[in-house]
Amino acid sequence: MIRPFQGMVPKLGARVFVADNALVLGDVELGDDSSVWFNCVVRGDVNWIRIGARTNIQDMCCIHVTNGRWPTVIGDEVSLAHNVMLHGCTLERGVLVGMSSTIMDGAVVGEGCLVAAGSLLREGFQAPPHTLVAGWPAEVKKDLGEAQKALVAGIWSRYVRYKEAYFADGWPLAEAPTVPEPRPGFREGHPFP
Repeated sequence: MIRPFQGMVPKLGARVFVADNALVLGDVELGDDSSVWFNCVVRGDVNWIRIGARTNIQDMCCIHVTNGRWPTVIGDEVSLAHNVMLHGCTLERGVLVGMSSTIMDGAVVGEGCLVAAGSLLREGFQAPPHTLVAGWPAEVKKDLGEAQKALVAGIWSRYVRYKEAYFADGWPLAEAPTVPEPRPGFREGHPFP
């Protein structure tokens, strides 16, 4: 389900997949070839959310923001495994976040990082590029080895293929609704509730 909120309509790139029981709402942008899978929530109702190209948001993920303070920004070729929670954080290009991890307000995860399953990245946490982050609360454990870098880099392309397989099976391309008078988003001056 793709819904406007206060006149702010999600913006979708080319060949985007949004499962019919996922919710994408409000000031959200999804880049080309991105995918939002079953039972996900991407809720841009009190700040903005930007999701890059070829990024996959797997089943039961929740992405939200902090009113007036922290948007959520996700780069290109990012993979969020099942049941990830993001809140007002930034994930740079090529990050892989393992299942059931939580990343809090103001955290920044550097390019090509691997966040281990079940990790908690506290408010303001900084993960340098190409590192392994793990724990509850999380710590930077080490630089990634070549095998781990290959794992991180390999997930997003699979999900581009997966969503294309759904399209080939008759599932529809995601399409944003039209509203009579669309309004600009929070970054462009929409008032915060």
